[in-house]
Amino acid sequence: MTYSSTRRTAKRAERPGRRRGFRWRLAFGLTIVIGGLAVATAHWFIWPPQQAAPAHVDAIVMLNGPGNRLDTALNLAWAHRAPMIVISRGSEYWGHGSVCAPRIREVKVICFDPSPPTTRGEEEFAARLDKRYHWHSIILVAITPQDTPARIWAGRCFSGKTYMVNASLPTADWPYQVVYQWGSTIKAMFQRNC
Repeated sequence: MTYSSTRRTAKRAERPGRRRGFRWRLAFGLTIVIGGLAVATAHWFIWPPQQAAPAHVDAIVMLNGPGNRLDTALNLAWAHRAPMIVISRGSEYWGHGSVCAPRIREVKVICFDPSPPTTRGEEEFAARLDKRYHWHSIILVAITPQDTPARIWAGRCFSGKTYMVNASLPTADWPYQVVYQWGSTIKAMFQRNC
């Protein structure tokens, strides 16, 4: 047996062990990545950190989309938690041209169609109202999976304090909304301006 054939035999003997080591490292790496995504998903979109809203703020801003947002926002307005309620109706969830909310005594109701019809468009519109009315604090009404991207945009668009109140969401809507809001959060991280 020559030296080169001995080397080839030794290399062949090493390959199964190397493959197992590579597969183990790959499986371990994938487990870490999937575990990290699961933890981030739970923290940002399923159980985001909550801070109780004060008894009174300058405005209630309802973001558009699925879930029981309108009832949640109106309940806050009927409890006179703010002198103003701002309701986004920029998607298929609202019939265009319809009244977006009933009259509420001593509460100004503003309905709008955001442009673009996204969380960013809603936050930009609300930011213009913020400058006009000099808000110091607002309650944003959204759904739990939308909490994180809404906070990112609010942090860029509002000068005052933002509190989140999340409306209920049907169980069947959760998977889609979590995936959608992942995309929205990544997009928000790369778009720095309001």
